Amino acid sequence: MEVLNGWWDDYFWGAIIVAEVFIASLFLMILFGLIGAGAKLSGNRLAQKTASAYTVIFRGTPEILVILLLYYGSAITLTAIAQIFNPEIRFVDVPPFWAGTIAISLIVGSYATETFRGAFLGVNPGSIEAARALGMSTLQTFIYIRIPEMWRIALPPFGNHMLSLTKDTALISIIGLNETLFVAKQAITVTGKPFTMYIVVGVIYLGFSTIITLSVMGIEKFGNRTTVGTR
Repeated sequence: MEVLNGWWDDYFWGAIIVAEVFIASLFLMILFGLIGAGAKLSGNRLAQKTASAYTVIFRGTPEILVILLLYYGSAITLTAIAQIFNPEIRFVDVPPFWAGTIAISLIVGSYATETFRGAFLGVNPGSIEAARALGMSTLQTFIYIRIPEMWRIALPPFGNHMLSLTKDTALISIIGLNETLFVAKQAITVTGKPFTMYIVVGVIYLGFSTIITLSVMGIEKFGNRTTVGTR
C-alpha cells in the first residue's frame, strides 16, 4: 500500500466532493421529478407534452453527452449574454461542480418523474375521500395524505435512483471536477498503478452505495411499521 502514500488526502477530499455533488443533485433530482410528475398528471396538454419530451430526451441521451452539452453549452450561452453587456469578455467559465450536478440531476430526475407519477396514481382513493370527509383542504390532503402515501410507494425505486445518482457523480470527472476518479487519473500518471488507484475509487463508491442502501432499507422498514400501526 506504499504506492498510496501521499494520495490519501486527495482521495478523502475527492470523496467529500462526491458527497457534496450527491446531496446537491439529490435535492434537484427530487425537484425535477416532482415537477415532471405534476406536469404529467395535470390536465394541461402543453405541460404533459413538455414533461414527456423531458423524460424521452434525458432517458434516451447518453449521460456523458448530456454532461458535456450542458457544460459547454451553458458556457457558450453565458459568454454570448455577457458579451452583449461587455464586448471585451472573452469567455465565461461555468463551474464543473454545478454543471455536472445539474446534468446528472436532470438525467436521474427524468426517471424519478415516472416513479413519482406512478406513486401518485397508486395513492388509495379511499384515503383522499376520507380526508375530504373530515374537511381537509386540497393542500392539507396533499401534504398529509398524498405525499406520505406516495413516498411509501416510491421509496424502493427511489432508492435505485439514489444509487444511480451516486455512481453518476464519477462521470463529472470528464469536465474537470476534482472528485475521486479525477484523483485516480492524476495518481496513475505519477505512480503508473491504474489497478490499485481504481480499486480505491471502487471501495469509496461501494461505501457510499452501502450507506444509501442501508438507509433506504431502514426508512422503508420504519414506513411499513408505521403503516401497520395505523391499521
